[in-house]
Amino acid sequence: LTNSAHVRGSAWISFPRVLCRNWVKDDRIVLIGDAAHTAHFAIGSGTKLGLEDAISLARHLDSDLALPQALHAYQAEREVEALKLQSAARNAMVWFENAPRYVNAFDTKQLNYSMLTRSQRVSHENLRLRDRDWLESYEKHLAGLALGAPVAKPVPPMFLPFKLRGMALKNRVVVSPMSMYSAVDGLPSDWHLVHYGALAQGGAGLVYTEMTNVSPGARITTGCTGIWNDEQEAAWKRIVDFTHASTGAKICLQIGHAGPKGATRKPWESPVSDQPLAEGGWEIIGPSAHPFAPHCAQPRAMTREDMARVIAEHVAAAGRANRAGFDMVELHAAHGYLLSAFITPVLNKREDDYGGSLANRLRFPLEVFTAMRAAWPRERPMSVRISACDWLGDNGVTPQEAVEIARAFKAAGVDIIDVSAGQTSAQARPVYGRMFQTPFADAVRNDAGIATMAVGNIFETDHVNSIIAAGRADLCCLARPHLLDPNWTLRAAAQLQYHGDGVSCPVQYRAGFEQLERNLARAADMAINA
Repeated sequence: LTNSAHVRGSAWISFPRVLCRNWVKDDRIVLIGDAAHTAHFAIGSGTKLGLEDAISLARHLDSDLALPQALHAYQAEREVEALKLQSAARNAMVWFENAPRYVNAFDTKQLNYSMLTRSQRVSHENLRLRDRDWLESYEKHLAGLALGAPVAKPVPPMFLPFKLRGMALKNRVVVSPMSMYSAVDGLPSDWHLVHYGALAQGGAGLVYTEMTNVSPGARITTGCTGIWNDEQEAAWKRIVDFTHASTGAKICLQIGHAGPKGATRKPWESPVSDQPLAEGGWEIIGPSAHPFAPHCAQPRAMTREDMARVIAEHVAAAGRANRAGFDMVELHAAHGYLLSAFITPVLNKREDDYGGSLANRLRFPLEVFTAMRAAWPRERPMSVRISACDWLGDNGVTPQEAVEIARAFKAAGVDIIDVSAGQTSAQARPVYGRMFQTPFADAVRNDAGIATMAVGNIFETDHVNSIIAAGRADLCCLARPHLLDPNWTLRAAAQLQYHGDGVSCPVQYRAGFEQLERNLARAADMAINA
């Protein structure tokens, strides 16, 4: 057993993450501590992990299990814990390796908070348990900065207002774009009105539509929504008008083109993702004649004429979004779809001015964005969703390149970067965990100096408060939590016993909100006094 906290060589500054696949050999040798896994010394975890391994191993050896089963049960239990701690250690390592970004960007109080929560394992409510007075003083400090005047009472960070150009959001919760694959010929139906209406009534500051396509040939599936004709525009306007008339939410249209990931079956129609349509498909295009995955159809490499047509389609979509009344539009340049396919070297094999260097690979996406920005009202914001990491090491887009990508869009006039990751290659090896993509939003925000949205396994109230308070992102996007609980934000407000300006509950639902608040408070008291 080696105590990694005592090692301070250069190899431990750029730390190699190790997690052995097999901890047991011939039922005679078993690995514990750093022999089985490594965790960066930034959270002082090496000795703790090793001792906990030893305790777990002793408990399993003393059980009724036969020796082989006991050893493998030990690994199964401890491997999960090692993964959790490795994720926390990796986040802490990244914080320390990039400490100047926070020293330069944050005031002293936010710098302290950011350092304390650097691993994402110590959360907002963890800090409240340790020192309520300190945390509430910081909440008031943060609220004072957001509101432009001192406040008497603390405000949960998730319920602070935020403004982008002329769009004012009541809070920092965003319903992330989620494809529903439920349209016919691109037309949003009553199903979409109920779906988005419920999400907008649920208290979030901003609601996204699913990726909405600029042409029939831009769709992922036959069930994807579109905004290429008057009927679709009118259907979207109906949804937008309801949102504005009946809720406190703003609504954003995500505009995209599937590119090489188009003409596929709906997710529930095939056990294999991105499975091409057996019939009724259409020609798909991409930067190169390079399929997304071996089982996918091969796209046709785009010509300059194709590029001009696609730019015109995006501009027309922005015009229709304006007439429909959307508060904001987002250009989808992530997840291996058309513009993302240009950005990533995994799918862009061009040898002209649109391939090769990062600047060349960004050329077409920037042309599309610039044309859309010119067509979109100046007072309304625009965002871009990017894949900040291809999860392919140096063979794809890296987090360092993501900062450069954000700087390029910032120079072109983007207001906020929606920072996602991956889904650009079937060979990707993402490292999952709670808030696992938030460090990318953090880097883009604080290195490129632009507002960001964090997304990726954010599902708890504590996650959102921690991310916002630490300055890792300006908004938090939650997807799946909203599917079965469109009132997620109202539930969070009730849980926190907060009903200030950042909460927008429909008057018809206030009795339910008040009852939930009372019931949650009673449950919390019972848990404390049990």
